[in-house]
Amino acid sequence: MSAVQHEMKLFAGPGHPELAKSVGDWLGVGLGKMHYTQFPDGENYVRFDESVRGTDAYILQPTCPPVDTNLVVLLEAIDALRRASAWRITPVIPYYGYARQEKKDAPREPITAKLIADILTVAGANRVMCLDLHADAIQGFFNIPVDHLTAIHLFIDYFAKSIAAGLDNVVVVSPDEGRVKKVRKVVQELKAPLAVGYKHHPHHNVTEVTHLAGDVRGKTPIIIEDMITTGGSIVQAVDALIAHGCHPQIHIAATHGIFASNAVERLCSRPEIAEIVITDSVPLPPEKRHPKIKVLSVASLFGEAINRANHDLSITSLFD
Repeated sequence: MSAVQHEMKLFAGPGHPELAKSVGDWLGVGLGKMHYTQFPDGENYVRFDESVRGTDAYILQPTCPPVDTNLVVLLEAIDALRRASAWRITPVIPYYGYARQEKKDAPREPITAKLIADILTVAGANRVMCLDLHADAIQGFFNIPVDHLTAIHLFIDYFAKSIAAGLDNVVVVSPDEGRVKKVRKVVQELKAPLAVGYKHHPHHNVTEVTHLAGDVRGKTPIIIEDMITTGGSIVQAVDALIAHGCHPQIHIAATHGIFASNAVERLCSRPEIAEIVITDSVPLPPEKRHPKIKVLSVASLFGEAINRANHDLSITSLFD
């Protein structure tokens, strides 16, 4: 433990104040006073209305849609905290926008996930706390500490209870080969077989599942994903599973429920989809709520991680 215990303060950006309040309630602290508004031309304005000098400051702000607005607000908040002499500044980013642009797939493309990491650091972040990044390699884009949390254990607990309640003959499905390592943790804990979908992107924002490895015939699939944006990848996976003879009661788990455009209608109208389990890493507006969508809270996960960071304790041991 540090010789000097710095006062911890938690602030809520406009991206997800409900989650920030839940984290604060878990920690037993009130949210700090931060003022946010927009000028008539769309410019953002941030101001902290209390002293942050010498504090261990955390600003919770997912960079979910509107992505650019939420990102700029986060950068402004970090800059304001730095100029106000906060001891340490930790942006808590439950959803890291631009994470899918983590490599060059074609000539003359940017690596935007790396660019965002650089900008956050230049703005004044001393460490970063994220949840289920689209690519683990993004941690290496930062030259500051990154606490990469995962919701995978929330899903394990949820489906373990479902199995205990009667959900049987399950098969855990990774919709692409890149997720297999994380999905294997679910396989091990639920003691279920694994199936893997293989997909490619023939065009920008278009996904095709080319084939499926593993026996799903007659089994109840649990698809594990990191995010659902338009629902295209999920639809492709559902079609492939049905074509291979699975039981038409498919369960889906994804950390980040972005649900862009008509994704909710697209997925929830499919009778083969029994439920979609997401976390509250991003807000789910009333118009996107549906009886098939179950939301698990990550407030205690972030609360414990922030508490451990403030006390210089191990965060990795959270997941042992």
